[in-house]
Amino acid sequence: MIRIKRIYAAPQSADGTRVLVDRIWPRGVSKEAAKLDFWCKEIAPSTALRKWFGHDPSRFDEFRAGYRAELDANKDTVTRVRELTDNSDVTLLYAARDPHINHAIVLAEYLDQR
Repeated sequence: MIRIKRIYAAPQSADGTRVLVDRIWPRGVSKEAAKLDFWCKEIAPSTALRKWFGHDPSRFDEFRAGYRAELDANKDTVTRVRELTDNSDVTLLYAARDPHINHAIVLAEYLDQR
């Protein structure tokens, strides 16, 4: 099972394997407090796409399409993350403020569909 969660929320045993999927380390979170199993910055959206999106809800559909295209081109990294989901529950961790409009949602959908 794939879950998504803000990195700022407290870790729980139900999280399973905790994977940070942001390219940049989140502000105010120590590595100890994050309790990460993996930091997979290579699977995050490109810097150009992330900056263009700017968490603007009106751009989310275009962002989703662009990010999915980046994921299609990043098969090795996607495969590594997908393999984690074969063996355990995985929580994709992100720092964005909006729990409904962020790249972790797109990534979880992508991993579930493939």
